[in-house]
Amino acid sequence: MGDLTRDSDRIMREARVIRDDNRLGGRHRREPSIGAGSAKIRSKHLTKKLVQLAIGLVGIWVAAGIAGAILNGIGFWGVMIAFLMMALLFGGVLTQKVKVPKRADINKGNVQQMVGRTELWLEAQRPALPPPAAKIVSDMGVQLDALGLQLEGVDQNHPKAREVRSLVGEQLPGMIDSYRKIPPHLRTEKRAGATPDEQLTDSLAKISGEIDSITRQLAEGSLDDLAIKHRYLDYKFGEGAETSPQLEHKS
Repeated sequence: MGDLTRDSDRIMREARVIRDDNRLGGRHRREPSIGAGSAKIRSKHLTKKLVQLAIGLVGIWVAAGIAGAILNGIGFWGVMIAFLMMALLFGGVLTQKVKVPKRADINKGNVQQMVGRTELWLEAQRPALPPPAAKIVSDMGVQLDALGLQLEGVDQNHPKAREVRSLVGEQLPGMIDSYRKIPPHLRTEKRAGATPDEQLTDSLAKISGEIDSITRQLAEGSLDDLAIKHRYLDYKFGEGAETSPQLEHKS
């Protein structure tokens, strides 16, 4: 009886710690998402955990109710067993973490989804990067979000879609992987005029600039379309509309 009570107390303490940590978003263990793509993946994961909790709790209550109806009450031990099952359920579900995609899985499927997976993968790599590089990665989340929006509806075989796959799905993670394979004590030693830390930061800055360039190129069609509509409305309802009747009268 004493051992069971101690185990129950321990499980509940652990469940409360996990619960409070998740309510805080795990802020003392991880930094915020770098972009909307990775945040959406995390949100879906949280929703999945809440659904699992709800289903599990309902299952326990139903089982307890059936047992109580059959046995004319479940008694003290029945209540304790149900209590422990709920504690284990909370502990098991709340400790589930978002599955970070493996490097080999980043460049699979839809190119827009690939951008979101890259964000999530970058978040996991960020703590191992030098501060200047980590700052670029954090800022890159906003760029990847903008790129993801422009990729919506773009054909998967479009030249720009293939370019994004190469840049975001291969070159970017490949470069970070190469850096992480370098022993930490060698990352600050100069080689060919620069340290690995400096080379990584410079390369990330170049990729960041290229992501912005591709986003602008993809947005050119929408910008041109907006400009055409603006000129049309200006002609119909603006200054053009005021001069039009005069021209017709002269004719």
